[in-house]
Amino acid sequence: MTSNVSEAEATTEAAGVSEADRALGYEQARDELIEVVRRLEAGGTTLEESLALWERGEELARVCRRWLDGARARLDAALADESAESAADGKAGGTE
Repeated sequence: MTSNVSEAEATTEAAGVSEADRALGYEQARDELIEVVRRLEAGGTTLEESLALWERGEELARVCRRWLDGARARLDAALADESAESAADGKAGGTE
């Protein structure tokens, strides 16, 4: 499991997610991303402001993806453990 965490951290660093963004929870990042999208869709910003918002949105999307990927990995690991336990129980039950 440690190798998966270190691989995820390396991927996150390579993707340009800052240390502050890494500290954001999923809900915080998602809510800020929603606000960024709302502001972009509303228009009325300068080109520079729009580019800054777009870049922030990309960073927030990476944070959300990191959280979702981590949740998927945890779910997959839990399901694999459950399957292994069920298989072990089935073998033990068949030998009785």
